Amino acid sequence: MRKKQLNIEYREYYSGEELPVDEAELLKSAAKATHDAYSPYSGFNVGAAVRLDNGEIITANNQENAAYPSGLCAERVAIFYAQAKYPDAAIESLAVTASQKGVPCEMPTLPCGACRQVMAESESRSGKALKIVIGGSRRTMVIESVSGLLPFPFNNLPEKEKEE
Repeated sequence: MRKKQLNIEYREYYSGEELPVDEAELLKSAAKATHDAYSPYSGFNVGAAVRLDNGEIITANNQENAAYPSGLCAERVAIFYAQAKYPDAAIESLAVTASQKGVPCEMPTLPCGACRQVMAESESRSGKALKIVIGGSRRTMVIESVSGLLPFPFNNLPEKEKEE
């Protein structure tokens, strides 16, 4: 038996002015997308924006449905749309933010497990790290790769174990 430990590194910002310009721009796009979310049941609006390696920025939001759980999270709407419209473009970064009944959430709203798995698959498809920017009005987190959110994705095992 070997005992192992995971360490997850991320950056944390306490004001929008601290964020690098590209990350701040993407987060603003995600915040704007929250306004068009369809969330009549929860009143919880989530916006997402992805930046592709071709320079395109795709925005999306959560879409609820009376036949719960038939709705879809903003992150998956954005990723699936980006991959359908630009199948050869890699997703470089994804920003997410949320509001409750029109008021921006103070703390970052972390993606659900299903969204994390979709992000992991997208990162695996492209072979490039997918940066995740998760914003709140009081704090923003920046995670350099999906492994910082989902260290053990489904069906994404290494080809062979390395001896340590």
